Amino acid sequence: MNCLAFLFAAQSPPSNFPLWGLALIVLVFLGAILALIGWSYGKIWVQAYFSRANVTLVSLIGMSFRRVNKQIIVTGKIMSMQSGIGTELETGVTTQRLEAHYLSGGDVLRVIKAIIAAHRADIDLDFDRAAAIDLAGRDVLDAVQTSVYPKVIDCPDPKRSGRATLSAIAKNGVELKVRARVTVRTNLEQLIGGATEETIIARVGEGIITAIGAAETHFDVMEKPDKISKAVLDRGLDAQTAYTIVSIDIADIDVGQNIGARLQADQAEADMRVARAKAEERRAMALAHEQEMKAQVARNRANVVLAEAEVPIAMAAAFRKGTLLTANGPQ
Repeated sequence: MNCLAFLFAAQSPPSNFPLWGLALIVLVFLGAILALIGWSYGKIWVQAYFSRANVTLVSLIGMSFRRVNKQIIVTGKIMSMQSGIGTELETGVTTQRLEAHYLSGGDVLRVIKAIIAAHRADIDLDFDRAAAIDLAGRDVLDAVQTSVYPKVIDCPDPKRSGRATLSAIAKNGVELKVRARVTVRTNLEQLIGGATEETIIARVGEGIITAIGAAETHFDVMEKPDKISKAVLDRGLDAQTAYTIVSIDIADIDVGQNIGARLQADQAEADMRVARAKAEERRAMALAHEQEMKAQVARNRANVVLAEAEVPIAMAAAFRKGTLLTANGPQ
């Protein structure tokens, strides 16, 4: 207790120090703090206040401690209020939610611009969906703009596949080289988790090849290419994708090689080689059989010679035995 009393006594002003001087020091200190706050936050707070952005001075100070870019948050609130998209209760664009989206790594201003663009185009897009699309790595503003102004995708895309045309073969064997243009609009409902442009290009290419392969002749495709477009469009190729296909247009058709004739020629060449091989096989078998017959003739001649050699021996044995018969009787 004595130590505490000593400390308070040491920190207390001298008895001859006037109280108004102490009050003046406190006022100067508070004024310096207020001046510092006004210098740091006054301009942006006044801007938010006169723009009816509903951003308090305490919120601005808290943003500094939370390491949030206060200029981005205030600008987003001002844009949302001045654009006439609705109040905070209607849009959900509050200061706390903008800060949360900023701290999550999202692009606050791009989300606000996307909501404003969707409101102008009468597209249903709230803050939650726009923020989710932005955090998913998709360009939410580009998605809204694509919903308003559909974009065209080349099929195939030379930048991705390195090919300028699709190759398909009709039933008569003639190759057709096709280039299509697909007009798509963003499907905001399936933008999160939906397939991208690569899937659209692959599905459209598969549909075009299938449709041409079902044609009887290549003339049917060249006369009415819109049949191919309608057949592909009716297959619902935009299911589970981030886009809605507006139209599929055949931009160019070129006649390639006659694959059927070439295959027939190759087949005829292969058949001729097979026939030659079989003929050579039969010739070899005939030669082998001929050699076998020659060997059999030589074997038979040898047997004849052996039989002829036994005749004198048999005659001699019969002569000794007296059994040799002649025309006049036994010898």
